[in-house]
Amino acid sequence: MSEKLLLIVGSGPGISLNTARKFGKEGFKVAMISRSMDSLQRYEDELKNDGIIAKGFPGDVSSEESLRKAIDKVIKTYGKVDVLLYNAASGRPGKPTTLSADQLVEDFKISVVGALTAVKETVPHMQNGAILLTGGGLALHPYADYSSLAIGKAGIRNLAYSLNQELASKGIYVGTLTIKGFVEEGTYVSPANIAETFYHMFENRKDVEVTFEEK
Repeated sequence: MSEKLLLIVGSGPGISLNTARKFGKEGFKVAMISRSMDSLQRYEDELKNDGIIAKGFPGDVSSEESLRKAIDKVIKTYGKVDVLLYNAASGRPGKPTTLSADQLVEDFKISVVGALTAVKETVPHMQNGAILLTGGGLALHPYADYSSLAIGKAGIRNLAYSLNQELASKGIYVGTLTIKGFVEEGTYVSPANIAETFYHMFENRKDVEVTFEEK
C-alpha cells in the first residue's frame, strides 16, 4: 500500500506542525501550504529531523487562484490527498462596528472561503479521504472584541456540517474540532494534544464536530 498524504493548508508552528508530526509518525507523508517559503523550509527541516517526509508549497489562502495553483502542484507531485487539514484563520481584533466591510470580507476569505476552495480542489483526488477543519469556541460563544474571528469560526463550523451532508455518501469524512480555550504549550489546550485529537477524529471517522476543552 502506498504511503498516505496529509495536506495542511495554513501551515504554522503550532497546531499545523504538531499535526504534521503526529500524522508523519503514523506513516504519512506531509505537504504544507503557507505564504512564506522561508517558514515552510523550517518546517520541512524540523519534520525531516524527526524522520518525516515533508514538502512545502507556497500559496496564499486569501487568493483563490494562488491556493488552487499550490494545491495543483501538490496533486502533480503526489497524485492524491488522503487527509486535508485546513488550519488557516484570520480575525483582526475589534468590535463589530469598528470593522469595515472590506476587513470583514478579507478575514472571511481566509477563515472560510479558503477552506471551501481547498476542499473543492482536493476532493476529486481523494478516495475514502478525510477533511479536518480547525474550529473555535468563538463559533458557539462570540466575543465582541474578536467579532471577525468569531464570524469566521461560525462559518467554518457551518461549512463542516454542510460538507459532511454532501460528501459522506462519497466516502469522505468531514470533521471540525471546536477548540474552546487559548492554544498554549504546556497546557491541556496544547498543539500536541490537539494534534492527537485530530488523529483520533481521522481514525474514528464518526463525529462531524468534536469539542476540545478541559473538563
